[in-house]
Amino acid sequence: MSSHFPALSGAPSAAKKTHSTNFHGVTLNDDYHWLRAENWQEAMREPEKLPEDIKTYLNNENEYFEKAMADTKALQETLIAEMRGRIKEDDSSVPVKDGPYAYSWKYVEGAEHPIRTRTPREGGEEEVLLDVNKEAEGKEYFELGYVDEDPSHTILAWSRDTSGAEYYSLTFRDLDTGKDRDVEIKDVGSATWANEGTLFYSRVDENHRPSKIYRHTLGTSPDDDVLVYEENDPRFYCGVGKTRSGKYIILSAGMNDQDELRIIPTDDIEATPRLIQARKDGLEYSLEHQGERFLIHTNADNAVDFKIVETPIDNPGMEHWKDFIPHKSGRMIISCSAYKNWVIWMERENALPRICFMDNKGKTSEISMDEEAYSLGVSPSPEYENDVFRYTYSSPTTPSQVYDFDLKTSKKTFLKEAEIPSGHDSSHYMARRILAKSHDGAEVPITILHHKDTPIDGSAPCLLYGYGSYGMSMPAGFSANRLSIVDRGFVYAIAHVRGGEEKGRQWYEDAKFGKKVNSFHDFIAAGETLVKQQFTSMGNIVIMGGSAGGLLVGATANMAPGMLAGVIADVPFVDVLNTILDDSLPLTPGEWSQWGNPIESKQAFDDIAAYSPYDNVEQKNYPAMLVTAGVSDPRVTYWEPAKWVAKLRDTKTDDNILLLRTNMSSGHFGKSGRFAALEDAARSYAFALKAVGKA
Repeated sequence: MSSHFPALSGAPSAAKKTHSTNFHGVTLNDDYHWLRAENWQEAMREPEKLPEDIKTYLNNENEYFEKAMADTKALQETLIAEMRGRIKEDDSSVPVKDGPYAYSWKYVEGAEHPIRTRTPREGGEEEVLLDVNKEAEGKEYFELGYVDEDPSHTILAWSRDTSGAEYYSLTFRDLDTGKDRDVEIKDVGSATWANEGTLFYSRVDENHRPSKIYRHTLGTSPDDDVLVYEENDPRFYCGVGKTRSGKYIILSAGMNDQDELRIIPTDDIEATPRLIQARKDGLEYSLEHQGERFLIHTNADNAVDFKIVETPIDNPGMEHWKDFIPHKSGRMIISCSAYKNWVIWMERENALPRICFMDNKGKTSEISMDEEAYSLGVSPSPEYENDVFRYTYSSPTTPSQVYDFDLKTSKKTFLKEAEIPSGHDSSHYMARRILAKSHDGAEVPITILHHKDTPIDGSAPCLLYGYGSYGMSMPAGFSANRLSIVDRGFVYAIAHVRGGEEKGRQWYEDAKFGKKVNSFHDFIAAGETLVKQQFTSMGNIVIMGGSAGGLLVGATANMAPGMLAGVIADVPFVDVLNTILDDSLPLTPGEWSQWGNPIESKQAFDDIAAYSPYDNVEQKNYPAMLVTAGVSDPRVTYWEPAKWVAKLRDTKTDDNILLLRTNMSSGHFGKSGRFAALEDAARSYAFALKAVGKA
């Protein structure tokens, strides 16, 4: 499909510099290792400190991208205008009642960032607590982190990241005066108020891992904060939270498939943290407090799809765990929330979620939904003594709706539907759910959205999206941005490949370690099925994925390039082997439970080497490709996509366009702000349209 892009000369060419390592008797030669800056940690915080040779190469790639996409500038502007037209600029969230106030977020017309407000609980004059737009003035990047009022509702703790590197600084605002105190705590991960004068928080170390938990007392210097817990295993990340009852602070240490929790009573904040259950290989659990018991959401006792157990507060270890909601194979229990008189949980079966609840007499009910494909979100009240539960609903054709559900009467109250100012008629769109048979017979769900006027005869192009890692399920929800590509004749499809949990925990387990290739086979099977059922045709599919989803599309580009018109790989995790061999990187030790530890295990080394996109670039034709990166990205470091593009450009045998666009001043999530982010979406959609000849 190269003819759809201008014939360009002068594609950047990265220098080759010999670099070799040896593991398990295998020598790895990496000609582009030099793109990994020696001072990468410093450059992550301050991108201007990136070495000049690396900066020059990335800037050359950016200039090449601009030349290649120059003739889509008008299209990009049109796409941005369309997508912006679907955003209600002067919007606000449904207020959440908490103590004497009702809190909400609102946007004003033209503003990139939200404003935190409150009114008296039963109504009255609005008070602005935090205008993020004012805080972001003059800053190229600004992302809000933790925001919460203390139990007295007089102090606001809030944090922000001004580089995109996810280093957050936390400060305290006196709500009586509206002024911040002259106190700043740097490099904060999670945080939670214990009482009116005390806040617990985790802090990231020099490797960007939250490894320590501190207690801060208002009015004292952060230098005097008390170290409450320190995690010495680099695979485990620390975090803090509080039970809805307000009775306990929860100190967590966890990685992808293992948890260990401790609690501190909020009425005795200097108490030694009390262990709930010691870590064990493969044991995951989370905790809710209700009355004289803890409710624990766990996979203990081979509950692959999770269950809920109860245990006494005084003896919380797993030897006392008693089934409350038993395990049922194929029904994934996703989360659990406890009110004083109610237990609410969310579960998923056959890639569709549902909300269930139980009263204090043991009667169980569920909230029913009607559409073929839909998404649910749960927003329990912050108040423990409550009989009302809030949830959100959307589908590929239905904008997000907010409901309050009265647990006593089962009455559903509609509160709000996301407004599409430029107009939206759901009857103009078709949402479908089909199944693809993978290489081993597994049936892979595919959610499809298309305009009702799009011919389903094989002539339509398809944008196929996937992720497939860490047990993250892709919801069949509404996206206003997506309409811009669907309205232009694309079939939009989400492949719910193994690696997510759409079909239960086993769906995730079947794409770990040496089974990771199942994700790629599932994705290819999804594309082939869309062709067989005439939603699209071979060579007319653009695949899209980000981060670990970038691994999915990168591997697919190696395995089935002939199926594709284009590839959009956002901050892609493609240099898998080198990254998982580098235990100095922020995420690597915690990733070994996902991919295997190739440092220790020859089998893990061989498994990863067999599919890592960077290591499997071959001398053959590849489709048109758009690859993105962020210099401040701590999750997928910028050199992964940069090295991949350099190697592809040197190795592939076609003339199809290959583009690398690096954001030189932000990280994993691109630009900050609700409108600035539309620019990234417009670039991707313009590329997809161009790749199939529709631009």
